[in-house]
Amino acid sequence: MINTNLESIITKLLALTAIELPDDVYESLQAMQKKESQSLAQELYACIFDNLSKASSFKRPLCQDTGVLQFFVKTGASFPFLEEIEDTIISAVKRATIEVPLRHNTVECFSEKNTGNNTGILSPWIEWEIVKGMQNLHIDVYMAGGGCSLPGRSKVLMPLEGYEGVVRFVFDTIVEWGVNACPPLVVGVGIGTCAATAALLSKKAILRKVGEHNKDPKACDMEIRMKEGLDKIGIGPLGLTGSQSVQCVNIEFAGHHPATLGVGVTVGCWATRRGSIDINPDLTYAITSHKKSQIFNNF
Repeated sequence: MINTNLESIITKLLALTAIELPDDVYESLQAMQKKESQSLAQELYACIFDNLSKASSFKRPLCQDTGVLQFFVKTGASFPFLEEIEDTIISAVKRATIEVPLRHNTVECFSEKNTGNNTGILSPWIEWEIVKGMQNLHIDVYMAGGGCSLPGRSKVLMPLEGYEGVVRFVFDTIVEWGVNACPPLVVGVGIGTCAATAALLSKKAILRKVGEHNKDPKACDMEIRMKEGLDKIGIGPLGLTGSQSVQCVNIEFAGHHPATLGVGVTVGCWATRRGSIDINPDLTYAITSHKKSQIFNNF
């Protein structure tokens, strides 16, 4: 069953996410541009902001690769449209593919046939979280492009490798693969028991705003130290060298088995396209990711 009003809201959210960066990512790039000292890197930042200006002006996606869509849904069991959410999201993806437009990116496994509408088996990917007592609906959408997905890695470390092993794994991943993901990067790190939980936590980590650190003091310290270290690699914008490499390092973690330490890495490119919205039971809503944008209501 499809809720047409909710479908329109989600379609607009997809348009906004494809066309404009969330406020925190835009402001992060501005700060990095001001801090950058190398002339080539400065020119590349100028190209990035020219691209963003044109995308907003023409109301067209800021990158041709609009990714495979991933949704992270939080709501309570009493939300009135709970059973309609999944079908409505899928319908909104099909609609946005035509109206935005979004590039046809979803191909089915083994047949490698493009579905033509960005939907398919378990696509878009929808991750559910039912929160006790929650009255509204919160949706995070992430456009997982090919380049920024390439560095994705997860692994289970031997326990004696410790958190030094976590740092080594992150650095090895960014050094070997980060240039493929259109830097400066948003780096998500997940720590848990197995490869699957660590990978999911690393994905959730890049949903957190740039500059918003983990509340755990040790995790926060590791975030800061890893960013400082990765910046010293000097990957620079678009991988063509510069004084900085990453916009942030965000860590999410879960309790783990004492004999294992799972670590996952997910990377967002300079155009980390995520959108967030809170929707009330009466379908009034508030955009939380793009508070300065005017596109949502005008699309």
